[in-house]
Amino acid sequence: MRYQQFGLTAYDRERATPGYTLYSPNFGHETYLLGLRGDVVHQWRNHPLVPGNYAYLLKNGNLLWAGRTKEGNLPNTGGKGGWLRELDWEGKLVWEYRDDNQHHDFRRLENGNTVYIAWEKMRPENIRRVVGGVPGSEKDGVIYGDTIREIDPSGKTVWEWHSQDLEIERYPINMVGHREEFAHCNAVCPLANGNVMLSFRRISTIMIVDRASGKPRWEKTDLTWGMQHDCDMLANGNILFFANGLDTGLAPYSRVIELDPGSGKTVWEYKGAPPWTFFSPHISGQQRLASGNTLICEGQWGRIFEVSPDMEIVWEYINPHFDVGGGGAFKGNWVFRSYRYAADSPEIRGRLGPVQR
Repeated sequence: MRYQQFGLTAYDRERATPGYTLYSPNFGHETYLLGLRGDVVHQWRNHPLVPGNYAYLLKNGNLLWAGRTKEGNLPNTGGKGGWLRELDWEGKLVWEYRDDNQHHDFRRLENGNTVYIAWEKMRPENIRRVVGGVPGSEKDGVIYGDTIREIDPSGKTVWEWHSQDLEIERYPINMVGHREEFAHCNAVCPLANGNVMLSFRRISTIMIVDRASGKPRWEKTDLTWGMQHDCDMLANGNILFFANGLDTGLAPYSRVIELDPGSGKTVWEYKGAPPWTFFSPHISGQQRLASGNTLICEGQWGRIFEVSPDMEIVWEYINPHFDVGGGGAFKGNWVFRSYRYAADSPEIRGRLGPVQR
């Protein structure tokens, strides 16, 4: 969809959830915190690199950000990061760590450690076990897998998990996916019990991995999700994620799905009306808010909007910042993810005034 307006485009003062919205344009060097009126109330300026791919606020009010480095032993640049940095409210660096193979997602744990996704070359015997994908599309005969790595504040690795240790044959790559990657993890969600939930794009699978054994404790594959992104565990035990809807029909469309992992059934979903008016084939995410509303990031179009449980749009903002560099296929106003923070949340409390409605 081509948008004709940018900035704030919808605001229902009675039903929008009070708070501040954080986002980092994919091709920019700044992170913005917005008020409900679409005004920038705070920002982190002059990041040294473009995001790889987003930033979010920690409970101490600091910003955890990843930048996209040029170096790395990697299959492609899709989702690449490489440089993790923690900045205080004023932008001062307080922690950093570099792994040029880091990609997509990273999370700070309650114990102060950080967990993130990285690429690694698969072992030759495992490469031969990979099923599906476009024949001959490996990178110089190599297929890359994902490792989930937890590091302590000093950068020491304290735990790792490897996708190539799965029963590879059980997870065929999407028939239109290139074989330079197996699975392609794009989200890591730490759970309260120490296990981790992962989203794998190329195999349309969400999985919960047992930390102690490294084995899947729960998983679901559904090709109709269309290579999903961003999975969150809700307080009610359900899973919320962004179903991109790629390669699922002649008129593809995206959905945000709330899934009951016990029954495997969808208990709530958002889609456009008509469905094809809401579609981002890649990136994107969502957040269930305390009000029961859902904040959605339709990433390809830089669209961040809030919907009520009955799917009414109560707030909408279109990123006005476009790539002004080299252009080409990546020129746009993409946003990987966004987050809403309440004024009295640990992330914001005492740092800004009351929300202007």
